[in-house]
Amino acid sequence: MSLWLDLARIASALNVLLLLALGAVWARSYLRLRSKHTLGMLVFAALLCVENGFALYVYFLDPILTAWFSNQVPDPAWQAMAAFHVLETAALAFLTWVTMD
Repeated sequence: MSLWLDLARIASALNVLLLLALGAVWARSYLRLRSKHTLGMLVFAALLCVENGFALYVYFLDPILTAWFSNQVPDPAWQAMAAFHVLETAALAFLTWVTMD
């Protein structure tokens, strides 16, 4: 198993957790304030959570794609995908920190 695949899996899982936390805060805010801004942030969190959830499905559960990703994707492609997942995790961590403050 590739180190890059493991890094992408961990980052995607962290992204889902951060997005669930953000979504909960923004859902409470929307229910209280009825602001389009908070609704937009809630939709953003939901869509990004679906994207990361799908990535986790592909990385862990899909029998064909899991085998393909594990064995046939070259390291430069994994390095790029892992970099994007990690950058997204950093951005979401900062956004979560700002939101929870």
